Amino acid sequence: MRSSLPEWKALCAHFETLTPCSLQELFQNDAKRASNFSFEAAGWFLDTSKNLWDAQTLELLLALLRACDLEEEREAFFSGERINRTENRSVLHTALRSRSDDRIEVDGENIVPQVHAVLQQMEIFAEAVRAGQRLGYTGVPIRNIVNIGIGGSNLGPAMVTEALASYSDPKLCFRFISNIDATDFSQQTRDLNPAETLFIVASKTFTTQETMTNAHTARDWIIQGLGSTDAIGKHFAALSTNSQAVKEFGIDPEQDMFEFWDWVGGRYSVCSAIGLPLMISIGSSAFAQFLTGFRDMDTHFRESPLERNLPVLLAAMGIWYRNFFNAESQAILPYDQYLQRFPAYLQQTDMESNGKSVNRQGQPVDYATGPIIWGEPGTNGQHAFYQLIHQGTSLIPADFIAFARSRNPLGDHHDKLMANFFSQTEALAFGRSPAALRTAGVPEELIPFKTFSGGKPTNSLLAEELTPHALGALIALYEHKIFVQGVVWDIYSFDQWGVELGKELAHVILPELQAEKEPALGHDASTNALIQRYRNFKG
Repeated sequence: MRSSLPEWKALCAHFETLTPCSLQELFQNDAKRASNFSFEAAGWFLDTSKNLWDAQTLELLLALLRACDLEEEREAFFSGERINRTENRSVLHTALRSRSDDRIEVDGENIVPQVHAVLQQMEIFAEAVRAGQRLGYTGVPIRNIVNIGIGGSNLGPAMVTEALASYSDPKLCFRFISNIDATDFSQQTRDLNPAETLFIVASKTFTTQETMTNAHTARDWIIQGLGSTDAIGKHFAALSTNSQAVKEFGIDPEQDMFEFWDWVGGRYSVCSAIGLPLMISIGSSAFAQFLTGFRDMDTHFRESPLERNLPVLLAAMGIWYRNFFNAESQAILPYDQYLQRFPAYLQQTDMESNGKSVNRQGQPVDYATGPIIWGEPGTNGQHAFYQLIHQGTSLIPADFIAFARSRNPLGDHHDKLMANFFSQTEALAFGRSPAALRTAGVPEELIPFKTFSGGKPTNSLLAEELTPHALGALIALYEHKIFVQGVVWDIYSFDQWGVELGKELAHVILPELQAEKEPALGHDASTNALIQRYRNFKG
């Protein structure tokens, strides 16, 4: 068990000696703290100085990482070993952004040519849509692209397409449907013309219940709108590996099916064919820059020493707070409206990866693993939940993310946005003491209410501008952070068995909901009663 390692116990002892120190004292004790705890890679600047750690903390954390064989595990990951052992799979989302002359083997086969063949197929398709050459059934150019997926097949492309909307072709409209709730489909298609609409159906097996239910509804929508089943092939593309099911649906698998592989997890798949909506939106050249951003961060993570390695440092801090401060959550706070879905994207990437309670030996762990990930863009969050971060009873580490230049420069909007970005991390770190309040003339009876204790840890991540490269590097940064934490917690980060049980039970319950006669129910008393109540309401 990791908690029995000497390096873990050393951190426990160090925690007891460090925690009486405030951030004010840590800065006073190290005149170069801001520079000593700042790092840079792949176009991103990371300031970790406003964290409750010192040089010894970092040294002890890195010792723990080495004791967990991080460097060997990292090489096994990049080399294509089957590190997802519960599913007997390699984990090679990094191969999706490889150079064409790289060699990455799975079972003795170089997979790089397959990756680049799909990228080339995507490029031909995307550029045809962008040029108005992809025509619908009536001969009208496609201008509405609707992605149908769930989980990583939705969150990834939806987040990146919105994040890079300033690079998008303004003639095109992008929508994303994921929820099996019919309201999602209805709202996303209510103002679209079927003659101009292309649906991209993202399902590796082409059997995912939510996705295929929406896909068949889309199929009916096209047929009803255009009056013929012959329209299907002109208005659908598939991101899948099940060519037979794709063909039976009415899509030409030779022309309009884009493959991805079982060594790509859904939440890590945005660089694969799952990114087709993004490539259509921003073009193949900008998409190549997006991949380069990933690759630059991949290279940094694989080759840089641990003490200056951005994903390693973020992971080490996360372990420090989760396991020694008992911090249950992590806030992701982008100060850019384009990144408003980035916290939701990281929720899935992190929580589905490291939300595990047994180690790789199948034993229950005796320490905390993945934190709750949440957040909203600034400055909206400041008027919602920052109160709790500043003066609540929970310690909530926060990552602040921003850019020096706005994609939409209007007046002094961006300077005001960034003034809040800088001021919030300062306020969280250093607070406001009762003495300072008295000096400012605050009435004594209000001092307890206006006191800010400070000592609230933050990271500041800053890049020049939100470009495809910057976004790719940012996503890769968090991907590798998650990997490192999974190694330290000794868990399998790349399976997600926790989502399976509910799906299995749903297949049992569905026919009970749809039965004409009252079905015999064999669930627990609560579930039986709820099903009966639903059937009564439904009539």
